[in-house]
Amino acid sequence: MEDRHQTLTLREAADELGVHYMTAYRYVRLGALRAEKSGAVWQVERADLDRFRNGHTEPPARGDAPWSDRLEARMLAADQAGAWQVVEAALASGMHPSRVYTEMIGPALNRIGARWEAASITIGQAHMATVVANRLIGRLGPRFARRGRAKGTVLATTPPGERHGLGLEMLADILRGAGFDVVTLGSDVPLESLQHALGEVDRLIAVCVSVMVMDDEREVRRTIEAIRVQADRVPILMGGAAITSAQVARSLGADAWAEDGLGAIEELERLTAR
Repeated sequence: MEDRHQTLTLREAADELGVHYMTAYRYVRLGALRAEKSGAVWQVERADLDRFRNGHTEPPARGDAPWSDRLEARMLAADQAGAWQVVEAALASGMHPSRVYTEMIGPALNRIGARWEAASITIGQAHMATVVANRLIGRLGPRFARRGRAKGTVLATTPPGERHGLGLEMLADILRGAGFDVVTLGSDVPLESLQHALGEVDRLIAVCVSVMVMDDEREVRRTIEAIRVQADRVPILMGGAAITSAQVARSLGADAWAEDGLGAIEELERLTAR
């Protein structure tokens, strides 16, 4: 049985967090991660490390640091290193990785999409920003890994024709961090592939459908119907920029709606409670 009072060195704590030692040291200097110095060595209690990793630290006040605005600027400049530095600074201030998704990367992507639609940036800039966001998500993903038995498996998908998959990847990470196993099918999923996957997933407890742009409502309805045919007792949760309320989600045939990944956790807990 794991000793929850175990003391780690700061270097060991950095290894567990998957960050460089100096990044962990910045967490300590900023007061986000509690540590005590013993001689020349910083020591971290296991419980304090767990609290930090699970986001139980005091977040910075809104407006103190315009993280999402800073990140958007680096993304539009195609500055991957600079974008990661912004993310690291937010993490060092105590922001949990899930909030990096919901309050930084997601809003930045939404604003960039709106700027492209308004023709204030080029399609090239939008694509380069998406590449940077994809790299950030790849680096943050391992931080959501959790040990222990999963609560069940959630399948996350998009309707045919939906080209935006980054939101789905962020959702999957957030759900993994909350203790769910997640199978993601990506964007523009053919209904035959979706139904095949539904039949292959073990311990399926819910399906999440992300719709960022509703080009064809019929495809969204067909997606919900295809899920019902293959897994009629499994609750369906909808989200994404095109699904603006629970009323819209239910009108399309879903059981519930979530505004973001953190809301999805709450809804999945409610939908799967027995």
